[in-house]
Amino acid sequence: MSTVLIVVVVLIVLALVVFAIVRGRRAAAQRRLEKQRLAERAEAHRDQAQNRAAVANEHSDQERAKRAAAADAAQEAERHARIAEEKRDRADQLAAESESASERVEREREQARLHGRKADEIEESL
Repeated sequence: MSTVLIVVVVLIVLALVVFAIVRGRRAAAQRRLEKQRLAERAEAHRDQAQNRAAVANEHSDQERAKRAAAADAAQEAERHARIAEEKRDRADQLAAESESASERVEREREQARLHGRKADEIEESL
């Protein structure tokens, strides 16, 4: 009976060894599969990162272009503001000259009326 028992124990040990080997191979295959999945996910994330970087660069280029356009528009606005100020100053100057001319016209008319009256007085005395 001890021989049968030894054979049974040897068969059980062999079965356990075979079971361990099979389980080890399955675990290794599963690890390889998981590693492959993770590598695919990493690659997908790298692709997404490259796409996002390209979009960011495009937005950066657009931002630079818009900043340059804004700077140009600001310079143009400043130029227009200077021109407007010069025109306002010129308009104020012309208004002052017009007022001065209007006062001269009024004085000349008054002088003309005065001389007209004197001429009338002289003619009446003749």
